[in-house]
Amino acid sequence: MIGFGLRLAVAGGREALTRLIVIAAAVAIGSGLLLTTLAGVNAVNSQLTRYASIYPNASTAGDVDPLWWSTRDDYFHGTQIIRIDVAATGPNADTPAGIPSTPGPGEFYASPALRELFTAHPADQLNDRYPGRDLGAVGPAGLTSPDTLLAIVGGTPEDVGKLPNARQVGSVGDTPALPETTVNLILGVIAGGLLFPVLIFIGTATRLSAARREQRFAAMRLVGATPRQISTVAAVEATAAAVVGTAVGFGLFYAFRGPLAGIPFTGMPFFPSDMSLGLLDVLLVALGVPAGAAVAAQVSLRRVRISPLGVTRRVTPGAPRAYRLIPALLGVAVLVFALGFRPETSDGQTAVFLPGLLLIMAGLVFAGPWLTMVGARVMARYANRPATLIAARRLADNPKAGFRAISGIMLALFVTSVAVGVITTIVANRGPAPVGSTDAGTVTTVFDEKAASVPDTLFTDLHAITGVRSATAIRENPNLMNGGETGVIACADLPSTYGRCSEGASVIEVPMGLSRWRESASSATVWPAASLTLDELQRLPVVSIVVGTDGSAAAIERTRTVLEVAFPTFWVGPNVPGDFESDFANTLRGWEQLANVIIIASLALGGCSLAVSVIGGLTERRRPFSLLRLSGAPVRVLRRVVALESAVPMLAVAAVAIGMGLLAAHLFLRAQMGYTLIAPEPRFYVIVVVGLAACLGVIASTLPLLERITGPETARSE
Repeated sequence: MIGFGLRLAVAGGREALTRLIVIAAAVAIGSGLLLTTLAGVNAVNSQLTRYASIYPNASTAGDVDPLWWSTRDDYFHGTQIIRIDVAATGPNADTPAGIPSTPGPGEFYASPALRELFTAHPADQLNDRYPGRDLGAVGPAGLTSPDTLLAIVGGTPEDVGKLPNARQVGSVGDTPALPETTVNLILGVIAGGLLFPVLIFIGTATRLSAARREQRFAAMRLVGATPRQISTVAAVEATAAAVVGTAVGFGLFYAFRGPLAGIPFTGMPFFPSDMSLGLLDVLLVALGVPAGAAVAAQVSLRRVRISPLGVTRRVTPGAPRAYRLIPALLGVAVLVFALGFRPETSDGQTAVFLPGLLLIMAGLVFAGPWLTMVGARVMARYANRPATLIAARRLADNPKAGFRAISGIMLALFVTSVAVGVITTIVANRGPAPVGSTDAGTVTTVFDEKAASVPDTLFTDLHAITGVRSATAIRENPNLMNGGETGVIACADLPSTYGRCSEGASVIEVPMGLSRWRESASSATVWPAASLTLDELQRLPVVSIVVGTDGSAAAIERTRTVLEVAFPTFWVGPNVPGDFESDFANTLRGWEQLANVIIIASLALGGCSLAVSVIGGLTERRRPFSLLRLSGAPVRVLRRVVALESAVPMLAVAAVAIGMGLLAAHLFLRAQMGYTLIAPEPRFYVIVVVGLAACLGVIASTLPLLERITGPETARSE
């Protein structure tokens, strides 16, 4: 029977060959995307492992000499630079990943991306921060991404041991991966958002012309074939196409792996080698996809298995009931409950929010047929054309079949709407300072160890920089425990752009950055007087230096360089308000870009699933359509019927999924951060609209088939 099944699949006429090619092509696209999803998860795990090696824990390793290690952060044009200071304590000390040997005092390695910045900008903006001998580039083993800005600087054990967060490391290579539970959760949800459309696409393709095959297999049953033989033939047909498609899918993945790795899905690109597949991944796709196709073929023949005459006994399925809305409503209720009950730990928060989101996702799929039926009945009630009425009645008779091909679109749009809504709101509330504001031009250095004084030459060097408007030393406030500001300065030293002194004050209390947390610097701010004299002020240690610039990139970066050279033991380099927020926002925008990719991919898959479903439906209904044409129905009416059957559920599902996604995002933000949802940017809606339009275009491309397969000869031959 296996050989007979192969002959039917390959040599069963033009219809069988066409079905084989279409299924193989669909499975190739689906399996290629599935492989890309699995490889993407592996790539992120590889990035996290290398990221963990940049921040190793203190450890010892037997007879190995320890390595002094200090990881610090710096910024350039709002992008993070990771600086690692190392010092070997003996000849057996381990070597940092990505370099051939540990640099000594006055030596450093730089990542390729950082070296490009060295050559693209004047030395006094960046390169002067790393005086000494450049030993070469850091290799991929020491970088999280090709775009990582990293410098590994050598020093003496005494000097590195005094740096912030300095620790002794025994073995760098044994650093475990970071326990990024949140990242894995996000990746899992996003992967699921793409995985469901892929599986639905594959399942839809393998069910292509299921009704026609049911009739053929029912005829075989009537002439003596056993249910087991029929099952074997069906499985062989579906598996043959799936095996060919899966093999092509592997070829597509490896052909496009390099370009895909260069797309910054998570805010930074991958190395091509990161997009790797484990043995389990390969087996999962190579065996799972064909097995799934065989199972889909078996399910599609359940009526033939019961009785060969069961195919002709077509009964309208029972209408879905409103109870299908319960899971989705329960999910919303869980998120509403979280508004008043917010667990303190991240595990507790996950235990509340994750079940709510999963309930809504499952509830949307479960409620989909009921929503489709309600929409179809509303459309039928207000229909004023024959095509609209026919399409509405058909959808209302079998809403499960109408919803099946678009269920993946609903899940993908829900997941991405939640992600985009959360990311947009967080970026808006925690993004960088607006360009042109006083904050955007303020460079602040906070000392880890209080300095008794600051050399006058430093202020001379700062004022010599084009674009620098002020330079102020902030001293420690001895009355901080009484609720005052963290620093004090002479009233005469306060730049006018940062506020004014209270009446009669000679010494005032100010924050270390001349602006309060989450408040922009303003000339209207009035700073309170400090109970100090000018003589007492001069005896206090300096805790920070605030430099006001015109906000130009050149002035800011030259200021950073001068301050870092003057104070090389910084913990976080001289920063502009918004440096961290800008880097954080860029990371979130990377996740948002990934969500947009999921939208595009899922809508493309949804369009292909609909196209395959339309082709299958036309093939199965070509006799009824032929009879309608013979009775006088124009082809354009039949085309409109097919288009409405596909387009109306898809558009309705898209609206419901986006609305539910934004509602879930709002409830999550209110419960977790106290933020109010900010509507996604217009490009999100543009992507959705363009994607839906592309789906409609794919559906429209199948309509010319209607005229070819519904001619009078079809009605005569069947």
